[in-house]
Amino acid sequence: MCGRMAVTLPHDAMVNVFDATPSNDLPEVPNFNVCPTTQVGAITSDLGTRRCRSMRWGFVPHWYKAPNDGPLLINARAETIAEKPAFRAACRARRCIIPASGFYEWTRLEDGSKLPWYIQRADTAPLAFAAIWQDWGDLGATAAIVTTGANAAMGEIHHRIPVILEADQYALWLGEAGKGAATLMTATAEDTLSFHRVGTAVNSNRASGPELIDPLDI
Repeated sequence: MCGRMAVTLPHDAMVNVFDATPSNDLPEVPNFNVCPTTQVGAITSDLGTRRCRSMRWGFVPHWYKAPNDGPLLINARAETIAEKPAFRAACRARRCIIPASGFYEWTRLEDGSKLPWYIQRADTAPLAFAAIWQDWGDLGATAAIVTTGANAAMGEIHHRIPVILEADQYALWLGEAGKGAATLMTATAEDTLSFHRVGTAVNSNRASGPELIDPLDI
């Protein structure tokens, strides 16, 4: 799954990477501890014109009467996304990309303690998470990150992983290159990601600062 991320790329650099026009309400960066229900930058495409816009991380289905009318939907499983009533329309018509510098995952020990890891691309390029979105009332656009089963390397930490897109896949996911986006919802190659242990400060959603992603000296 993906339950916390870091976004450190300046907005002007991000829009250049994705060839998108920025909105004027993008969330402040850098943010080394992006939590669910906060705003994130997301890339959408309308008739081939890409836009980088702000979205609430936490998808709200159209039938919710309030944002907390049901479970907090920060992830959507690739295996069931096309059938789930909450996600199926967005999967067909409202796909987006959420850029990030890295994300956090936790391994749980037998005593119940949680050890955090920071995961990023091995080449340190921005991650491009496949995502879907839905407009909802005063919240505006809300989004969920698509996840799939982890590859062998990541499986040592967690059994789920975000769907990570490569640059030549952006157009297909965004609907600019016809149909076939479902073929992209697979785990990334084994050598795409690198990861390291980080300090337990990030276990708190109130933690902040670049030291959160520093490798733990163990």
